[in-house]
Amino acid sequence: MAYLLQRYPSSSLASRQIPLPVSTKATVGSLSCNNKQQFPKRFPRIPPKSLNFLLSGSLALSLSLTGVGFAEGKVGVNKPELLPKVFTTVIDVAGFLSEGQKNRIAQEIDALEKDTGYKLRVLAQNYPDTPGLAIKDYWNVDDNTIVFVADPTFGNILNFNVGASVDLDIPRSFWSRLAGKYGNMFYWREKGEDASINSAVTAISTCLREPVGANNCAEVK
Repeated sequence: MAYLLQRYPSSSLASRQIPLPVSTKATVGSLSCNNKQQFPKRFPRIPPKSLNFLLSGSLALSLSLTGVGFAEGKVGVNKPELLPKVFTTVIDVAGFLSEGQKNRIAQEIDALEKDTGYKLRVLAQNYPDTPGLAIKDYWNVDDNTIVFVADPTFGNILNFNVGASVDLDIPRSFWSRLAGKYGNMFYWREKGEDASINSAVTAISTCLREPVGANNCAEVK
């Protein structure tokens, strides 16, 4: 249905080769993942085919949309009171973005959806200050939705939940390379969280507008 790409709490992914998962299994409603491929001990394991969100900000753990909590005692967060009263595709509860930046990103998202049908949604947070599970219904998340969670709590600020339809068109390696380039802590600490978010949105928009094929999204721009 969808897969979560969790990020790595160190420097750029370019320094090490990270194998992508090759065997997965998932069901909606109750979390069920079977991923046989192992990652180097330095990095957390990635469950690639589960309808999960990185709403916690944890790079090693995920928060299920069904309300399942975390393996290390972290509790699922559901705070609808943090959601804006007026619908928006960009939610910034962490204060990383200026009003002008939020408006520009929202305009880019609107144009992207009209041109491609893909639904990009951006949530900036610092766990546990997050609306959490409440964004699922607020944004009507479906197979065409990319939920981009910007949370620097555990190192890499870029985290993505990618719908199944998007997964068919966009190589999974794109999301890893995107996080490695603009999400590592050296980048956002030097240039700011807003720079990472803006750069990622631009790269995603460029990628999704490319014709689907063997070489689409081969570069993170």
